[in-house]
Amino acid sequence: MKIRDILKEKTPHISFEIFPPKTDAGYDSVLAATEKIAALKPSFISVTYGAGGGTSKNTVSIASHIKDDFDVTSLAHLTCVSSTKDEVHQVIEQLKENEIENILALRGDIPKGREFPLPNHYRYACELIEDIKTQGDFCIGAACYPEGHVEMEHKKDDIINLKHKVDCGVDFLTTQMFFDNNIMYNFLYRIREKGIVVPVLPGIMPVTNKKQIARIGGMSGTALPERFRAIVDRFGDDPKAMQQAGIAYATDQIIDLIANGINHIHVYSMNKPEVAEAIMRNLSEIVKS
Repeated sequence: MKIRDILKEKTPHISFEIFPPKTDAGYDSVLAATEKIAALKPSFISVTYGAGGGTSKNTVSIASHIKDDFDVTSLAHLTCVSSTKDEVHQVIEQLKENEIENILALRGDIPKGREFPLPNHYRYACELIEDIKTQGDFCIGAACYPEGHVEMEHKKDDIINLKHKVDCGVDFLTTQMFFDNNIMYNFLYRIREKGIVVPVLPGIMPVTNKKQIARIGGMSGTALPERFRAIVDRFGDDPKAMQQAGIAYATDQIIDLIANGINHIHVYSMNKPEVAEAIMRNLSEIVKS
């Protein structure tokens, strides 16, 4: 099923995300975690492509398992950084062969010390999107940044670039993680004002351990509200308490978003079925499977 059709529904939906194993030895454990998440019947599960392409070879395989064996819609990531144009075309052919209809088209994070773009690579996500459009009838998603892309000095320029990307053929957007819903509401107002009308899925990250905070700050520059910082300060050194508090904070964000008319939420649960299960349990009467 194409995600753009799922997003037409007015009832609340939750989707989750997983990442392929870094080595083949971890494949079975990732697939087992994926099966547990799929059993929750999310609206879809996205499968990342892996930094530098290191895990990309398993993306199609896992996305196929999600669709065929677990009966859940799958979304396969593709990134400019990770692959040459020829390699992307090969992956697209594999997606078509496996009847995977949904692609999240990303530039990806440029590895430190690496020249980019290399010959025969896409420079921007919009180039990748345009190419995917010529390859078949895919539903195409893309990323957006409510607080502005870390590489962009002015937010207005980031929205101009986002409008261009959407106009290249994007069916829906998924946001970078954020921890203050007012940031999301303000972002929606600004992009709608500029004519970006495709569905936007808020990306929610349940922070379940203290180490994630440093990675989040270094990766995305996401603002951490005082309320959230207080939770980390109080519970960060107690893993079980931090997990419970992080899930509760994410649940609160999701409930507020749904209460304000945003019915489709993407949760960065990664390969943690216990986190996905807790989220769905907390929303049992709000999100009906």
